[in-house]
Amino acid sequence: MATTEIEGVCDSRFKEVQEAFIENFAKRGEVGASVAIYVEGRPVVDLWAGHADKNRTTSWERDTIVNVYSSTKGATTICAHRLVEQERLDVDAPVASYWPEFAEAGKEGIPVRYLLSHQAGMPAVRETLPPDSLYDWDVMTAALAKQEPWWEPGTKHGYHAVTFGWLVGEVVRRISGKSLGAFFHDEVAEPLGLDFHIGMSAEHDSRTADIIPARPPEPGEPNPMAQRMADRESLAARALSLGGSGGVNSREWRAAELPAANGHTNARGLARLYAPLGLRGDLDGVHLLTEDTVKAAIVEQANGMDEVLGMHTVFALGFMVPGGDTFAVPSPGAFGHPGAGGSLGFADPGAGVGFGYAMNQMMTAGVTPRRRR
Repeated sequence: MATTEIEGVCDSRFKEVQEAFIENFAKRGEVGASVAIYVEGRPVVDLWAGHADKNRTTSWERDTIVNVYSSTKGATTICAHRLVEQERLDVDAPVASYWPEFAEAGKEGIPVRYLLSHQAGMPAVRETLPPDSLYDWDVMTAALAKQEPWWEPGTKHGYHAVTFGWLVGEVVRRISGKSLGAFFHDEVAEPLGLDFHIGMSAEHDSRTADIIPARPPEPGEPNPMAQRMADRESLAARALSLGGSGGVNSREWRAAELPAANGHTNARGLARLYAPLGLRGDLDGVHLLTEDTVKAAIVEQANGMDEVLGMHTVFALGFMVPGGDTFAVPSPGAFGHPGAGGSLGFADPGAGVGFGYAMNQMMTAGVTPRRRR
């Protein structure tokens, strides 16, 4: 196999990061990817390599971006906590105090805290909706507002894989008057100079890598998630299935605002997003969140068996924190969010680190070794 050419820059202190990145292509099936790291507010790693398409005809370039799936939740979470810091959002207030329609079906007392920590019992839409409804914000938020929770809120937690974006995003919209994508652009992405889009215009399509589906499992190969998804009426299948025409490489998907699942960026965007949070809240003169806001945001809220994923997850207020099966980072003080297939963004204030990994080859197994290595 030909050696993959790695491009970019890497501080000599972190040569092992570059070696691990090369190894991901040589041994772990990576097709196109980028990795970036900030330390104490300074970029020390910014590498990219491989191809942006399945046929390997288009090179992954410095400005290539890709769908990072649930790594988007970190960006959405930061938007909510900016409102907390501005004293416009109280996480202990009822959701219905900001979004009155949400009070239907016995949900009048659910606090915003439960939305952020996946304890609200709203991981899936009960109603059968027309095709492409996930692209219609008003349809999805109306369906969630009128339905009953799947469990008594606060008694369990289960990953709100896609609904997290509509639930938290609608609270942000009701308070700010802006869609989540617009709020993120104005309050976070533009001030920090991030190439990070939630609701992406067509002008960026030519530099967007295609998501490559995971290979089917070999006969006899364990695939617990596929087993949970086999029953299409199960809570896992309802929560994790993404409908919509054209799939995740379509213009419809890229244009929609799905603040839990369709942010488009690269490792540099993820690392720079988290860099201020690893550096007392500010970067290059731009304020993101204070240390006190961050400390409150990363207090553990839910820890144990996840009702949707069927594995151990640990959630703070929107961020994942170490201790479960899904956020495997080496520092106990880190926080952030992974994305399906292998992307990851996190901050580690103890080390002054902001980290990002983004790729286009999905994997159902062996995801953690690529980003963790």
